[in-house]
Amino acid sequence: MTERMKYVFGPVPSRRLGLSLGVDIVPFKTCTQNCIYCQLGRNAVTTSQRKAWVPTDDVLAELRQVLGEGVRPDYITISGSGEPTLNSDLGPLIDGIRMFTEVPVAVITNGTLLSDPAVRADCCKADVILPSLDAGDEATFQLVNRPHDTISLQRLVDGLCALRSEYAGQIWLEIFIIEGVNSDADQVEKIRELIGHIAPDKVHLNTAVRPTAERGVSAASPARLAEIAHVLGPKAEVIADFSAGRAASIQAGSEDILRILRRRPCTMEDICGATGLKRLEVAKHVEVLLSSGIIETESRNNAVFYRPK
Repeated sequence: MTERMKYVFGPVPSRRLGLSLGVDIVPFKTCTQNCIYCQLGRNAVTTSQRKAWVPTDDVLAELRQVLGEGVRPDYITISGSGEPTLNSDLGPLIDGIRMFTEVPVAVITNGTLLSDPAVRADCCKADVILPSLDAGDEATFQLVNRPHDTISLQRLVDGLCALRSEYAGQIWLEIFIIEGVNSDADQVEKIRELIGHIAPDKVHLNTAVRPTAERGVSAASPARLAEIAHVLGPKAEVIADFSAGRAASIQAGSEDILRILRRRPCTMEDICGATGLKRLEVAKHVEVLLSSGIIETESRNNAVFYRPK
């Protein structure tokens, strides 16, 4: 990219969406929840009130510029560092994207605001919606997701069911499994029953392979995830780490790498896949960021992740 972007990041490799050009439309860690497994750290600013957090015209201008430079993502993904449905201009933003590109649009959301018809109408403009469900009962929902006090599990499920009745596109439901919290047979059965009501097109099982907001959040083993997928039915699959088959055609430096790390902790291989840079070149930039005290390392599952301090 020729200059630093404020709202657009990537393209980055995504386990579910291929080469994904990200769009961030709320301030950092502004969310309806403060999940214990969040990759962005602790202490989210929790709210359930929608407003136009960022100028939509500026977001569209950045997207036009990036696509005009020859970037060819598989999806334009509205996600980023907070809950995108908190932005009341989500629908007009998707309409604006449609005006200048045929790249499909994905919305990654925790789903907590889908009980609002206006939020559903906005999300229904997308080609694929990727919501979350991490609990089978209210107590576990509160423990794992720590939602704003206006939000309950029942409200979340009701919104997802309403979305399914109104939306003909793809719904890919992500479930984040934490060993010893929502991984036992009783919890999995409750989640299975809720999935039956929601009727998503796919169910994706994830776990804590990256650093999390709270320490002690344990990853479920591959074997346990496979067992849970079997219980949840044929639509369920374990989503593995993306292995980049294509490199993003962008020039990247320390600022670009730092922008990626602000969205999620990454390994050296993740950064290489996201930037298109060779490992040696990435290592030089990472060393500068480390020695400047801007980023730090954290070991997780026998891998070294880099994250902002």
